[in-house]
Amino acid sequence: MLGFWCPHTAYQRYVSDELSRMAQFSPSQVWEYEVEISKLYILNLDHMKPIVAPLYSPVGRSANLQPEIFRSLILMNMLGFPLDKWVFEKLPKNPVLQIACGFSGKLPGVASYYDFIRRLINLHEQPRHKPKKRKPRKKLGKNQKLPPKHPNTTRRIADKILAGRRFSRRPERVLQEIFAVVAVKSSMNLGLIPQRISLSGDGTCIRTGASHFGVKTCECKEWGCGCPRRLSDPNATWGWDSHNEQWFYGYTGYFISTYNKAEKLDLPLYLRIVEASRHDSVSAMVALAEFRDLHPELTIENFISDSASDNYPTYELLHQWDIGAVIALNSKNKGNFKYPQALSIDEHGVPTCPGGNKMSYHGFCGKDRCRLKWRCPKAVGKPYRKCVNCSPSAYGRTIYTKPDWDLRLFTRVPRGSDHWKSIFKQRTAAERVNNRILHHYGLENSHVRGKGRISFFAMTAAINVHLDAQLAKMISSGAFNFADILTSAKAA
Repeated sequence: MLGFWCPHTAYQRYVSDELSRMAQFSPSQVWEYEVEISKLYILNLDHMKPIVAPLYSPVGRSANLQPEIFRSLILMNMLGFPLDKWVFEKLPKNPVLQIACGFSGKLPGVASYYDFIRRLINLHEQPRHKPKKRKPRKKLGKNQKLPPKHPNTTRRIADKILAGRRFSRRPERVLQEIFAVVAVKSSMNLGLIPQRISLSGDGTCIRTGASHFGVKTCECKEWGCGCPRRLSDPNATWGWDSHNEQWFYGYTGYFISTYNKAEKLDLPLYLRIVEASRHDSVSAMVALAEFRDLHPELTIENFISDSASDNYPTYELLHQWDIGAVIALNSKNKGNFKYPQALSIDEHGVPTCPGGNKMSYHGFCGKDRCRLKWRCPKAVGKPYRKCVNCSPSAYGRTIYTKPDWDLRLFTRVPRGSDHWKSIFKQRTAAERVNNRILHHYGLENSHVRGKGRISFFAMTAAINVHLDAQLAKMISSGAFNFADILTSAKAA
């Protein structure tokens, strides 16, 4: 059963009292970890308890120090230590870090850490004894993504999502709920995440620390025999890294992020770890549906993605949710349009006048008409090559296009317009967030194996990204000062 959960106010009081006493004799030892202590000090875990409590039996020996263990894992990720070295070497020798985590007595063993992670994501793994997973020989082209396993997968998933089906029984759901209440909603309360946002979705390659060869359990003399082997990460699969143009063994992380232009911040909002061979178009649909369920208080204005999501089921799904689609066109699918053939139009959905000039976008005509208005470029003072005076009106010729004709081509924000380009630039926020999680906070080089542990440590890295932004915001606004922690106990 879940034991005593120390409230956040009591934790802050304990940290302030203990560090104030220690700073009187060894101030340099305390100030060395100013940033790390400050981040844990503002990390409120009170809302995490209702999510964790059902994971423990109502009877039996109580499990104590669960919030302290969670803070310890967050701190471990900040400082870049593997779990064994953290538990056996670093933490026992540093009383400042013990106080920052909230420990006041005997430290928990490494088994308590592994048990805590296992409870948060009790993932059902495949049988460990399986034939070794051979690396594919055929390489794909440059910047070419691994195609979906089955045709029309996106169509089937879109129909199920619109019918109300969700994947709420997944083990990862607990991690996503914890991340939502601990990190995302705290950033919302500080004004770092506005109520109306644009989302950027992108997949990234995550290599597992396990080997695809496995350990031989048979007595065959041939090393390359096809007998089942013991795999330390049986859920890992082979995937194609289109950026480095090579195969990798592990998983694909699909993260949803947003960019705060006023604060110049990139923040992760949703994390999902899937098999390496899964296409991003499939992950994007499920991720958007789950994100909307986790954060119904947010209004999604636009969904920004690369050409992996350039398919009609995705556009139809976004249209049903009243979300603008800012998605790059797939170069192999540019000719697949459904607009009326009598209309002269370029590949970006911009009508052209009889003189061959691109017409000027003049706004979106509300939900009642749901159409885009285009005017003569000469009438609005835009550059044009040749005018054939196709309209006697001083207002100039006017053309309307409707998204219903082709949701992929006639997007709410016209393709190729300055507004579309400015929104699409925000997609780089997803790439920067991926880089921070994989490299800044070391998920790529952690050699973690197992989908459950990779999912957990991806969440701790994302929480640290939020804590960085929250701490900077509180310091700049004068709401937090590390020196106050060391003086509040004296004042009391």
